[in-house]
Amino acid sequence: MTEYKGLGEVTGKRVLVRSDLNVPLDGTTITDDGRIRASVPTIKALADAGARVVVTAHLGRPKGEPDPAYSLAPVASRLAELLDRPVAFATDTVGASAQETVAALGDGEVALLENVRFNAGETSKDDAERGAFADQLAALADAFVSDGFGVVHRKQASVYDVAQRLPHAMGGLVATEIDVLRRLTVEPKRPYVVVLGGSKVSDKLGVIDNLLGKADKLLIGGGMVFTFLKAEGHEVGQSLLEEDQLDTVRSYQQRAQELGVEIVLPTDIVVADSFGDEASARVVPATDIPADTLGLDIGPESGKAFAAALADARTVFWNGPMGVFEQAAFAEGTHAVAEALTRVEGLSVVGGGDSAAAVRALGFDEDAFGHISTGGGASLEYLEGKELPGITVLEQGDS
Repeated sequence: MTEYKGLGEVTGKRVLVRSDLNVPLDGTTITDDGRIRASVPTIKALADAGARVVVTAHLGRPKGEPDPAYSLAPVASRLAELLDRPVAFATDTVGASAQETVAALGDGEVALLENVRFNAGETSKDDAERGAFADQLAALADAFVSDGFGVVHRKQASVYDVAQRLPHAMGGLVATEIDVLRRLTVEPKRPYVVVLGGSKVSDKLGVIDNLLGKADKLLIGGGMVFTFLKAEGHEVGQSLLEEDQLDTVRSYQQRAQELGVEIVLPTDIVVADSFGDEASARVVPATDIPADTLGLDIGPESGKAFAAALADARTVFWNGPMGVFEQAAFAEGTHAVAEALTRVEGLSVVGGGDSAAAVRALGFDEDAFGHISTGGGASLEYLEGKELPGITVLEQGDS
């Protein structure tokens, strides 16, 4: 329990744990429990040490008031299964149910509070409103453990303000995430290859800008590749395109050339006349996309080329699928990259979000990767060199 040494003895203490349990739901059915499983070790370690564990988390984006569609009740059931112990569920966050549920906890027992974003104070931009809600959360506990890496880039009550009000420590999941990200930015082992996909270049501008001086190669796929292809003067048909980013992309290409960083683009693209399960897919050269089609995946030759570029890598960071992996016709590019990462002899990091969902949806063993991040947005902001409020507050010392 070295991660929690700042808390001292936790037996009998009420420990508020901010976890990231923001999982996708189909009604009340959890379709991917990866974040819940990643949260279990810290919760279990504290419970095994005799703490009275009070878990707080969010799900989705409710509008600051209760919404049954975003209830954490299904998560409480799954968490209990994974912990192999009961999990008491409070039907509110800081109200009567929360207070009664926490008061009833014995040593080594676990409770989950209802969605913290059902309270407007959680995400408020007003420091006083956010602080008032943090006071109510802090009143439920004797100490705080921050273990929701997916939200540490947010200045929110359960992430930032509570840590200012209670003795606090970094949870095991957050500690691991930060350690891995530092290895990606401070003297990474080389060759260092960054694979970027997803829909928009604008989502990755800061990462590209910061990693251009650190990586040896950047492999570009997904919807963002069409802005790169267009910047080189190629037809991209009806594919996703950010016209306002063309000059920025050209500047990155020029800078990469000056720094000796290789930007690798696909040489072939899987296109279709429409988007959907009935779409008829075909492969065309990346430089010759028909005007009436849209690109939905990198092609098979590009998949092989990307895999070859990863073959001798010693450090790899991958964020963003290569295509619309949810549809079999457009999943091969993402599959090729994921499979190549499993063979990397060094540090391979899957950067959360859609990339993490893809490796699970495509049937890969999670243990085949060096690290699968639980925080796509937080990972990207760290790699952009931004300050993460939820980490900065932990490093300021115990309250």
